[in-house]
Amino acid sequence: MSSATPSHPKANAGDVHDTAVDGAGLAGRHIALCVSGSIAAYKACELARLLVKQGAQVHVLMTRSAQEFIGAATLAGITGHPVSLELFGGSAVGESHVTLSAQSDLLVIAPATADLLARLATGRADDVVTATALCARCPILVAPAMHPSMWEHPATQRNVEQLRSDGRVTFVGPMRGEVASGDVGLGRFAEPEHILHQIIAALTPQDLKNRHVVVSAGPTFEDMDPVRFLANRSTGKMGFALANCAAQRGARVTLVAGPTTLQTPPNVVRIDVRSALEMRAALREALGSDLQRADILIMAAAVSDFRFSDIQREKLKRDKVGPALQLENNPDILAEFGAQRRQPLPLLIGFAVETRPDTMLESARHKLNLKRVDLVVANLAKDSFGSDENCVTLVEKQRELSLPACSKQAVAAQILNWANAALGALH
Repeated sequence: MSSATPSHPKANAGDVHDTAVDGAGLAGRHIALCVSGSIAAYKACELARLLVKQGAQVHVLMTRSAQEFIGAATLAGITGHPVSLELFGGSAVGESHVTLSAQSDLLVIAPATADLLARLATGRADDVVTATALCARCPILVAPAMHPSMWEHPATQRNVEQLRSDGRVTFVGPMRGEVASGDVGLGRFAEPEHILHQIIAALTPQDLKNRHVVVSAGPTFEDMDPVRFLANRSTGKMGFALANCAAQRGARVTLVAGPTTLQTPPNVVRIDVRSALEMRAALREALGSDLQRADILIMAAAVSDFRFSDIQREKLKRDKVGPALQLENNPDILAEFGAQRRQPLPLLIGFAVETRPDTMLESARHKLNLKRVDLVVANLAKDSFGSDENCVTLVEKQRELSLPACSKQAVAAQILNWANAALGALH
């Protein structure tokens, strides 16, 4: 069987820069945040704060009943824009519902009461929120919040079905849990962080739809005994950012994670492992025996190079450990896949973490050739481990591109831009 490396049409690294994603995932986007009269209205403040932090321009609209739960001045202070309370007059110039609907990339109604759903479903336009929704030609994201008995009522379900069948509204939630009355059921307002993820996904091109992306993340722990283990400083943040970004772009994502406390990104299948051997087995299962179950493999995990030759069943006492411990090599997982691959897919992307700036790129290019992969993301340990930012260079066979320091989510977007371009070059 031939061991030749498959020939890949390469993505131009310059194209990655052309489609760069800002560190703030919603930079330049205009979002109309509509708040109705639910006790969950106070959570709209947190959602607005998260949207602003992501770089969005947020314009808030409130129903009359919403103003009984939260003041307009609070939301104006968070967003930096006046709040629209009425169809005409006030701080609005002209027809505010027409202006806001025309300039918005997304209309978010959070929280949405049963009454508001009924008015939306019948095309009412009797306040600034419903009138703006009726004018809107952008997508509408609705986050309901109400008592479970109201959500389950046939009239509410008819209204929800009508809005869905109209093809303009996407729902996020409600969630099952405890509501304000203390009752438990389906009707709880989705958490602002979850709504944020859905907003980003709604405004992100689905250029990886129908693709399967497999990502490894975090460290591996190599046990010496029930108490001690060999590990490294990886937190898994880069791999989790890649998984999150791929899912937001429509991919089916499998995340194989070493020990980490990070939360699983929405719409991501997570497989937890501990050791390098467990990670290899989980990746082989995800990729299939011929590697054809995935379109992209991104090895962001910091896999331990060594493991203990013998794992002790009991804690080794100090006087029994001795001056040296017997280690043996762990498999080079990515190199194994590179040697095994016979088809253009999956694309293979690896990371090279180094400590010397003067040899970083040379080491990355050596790994690119040795492991027979398509792209190596080179970075320094001081710029990556434990940080929310990263500074990387994308290294491929014919060229390389150094990216400015930015958030790991932005780095993930750049890497996936490269991968998407490479997939497009195969067709």
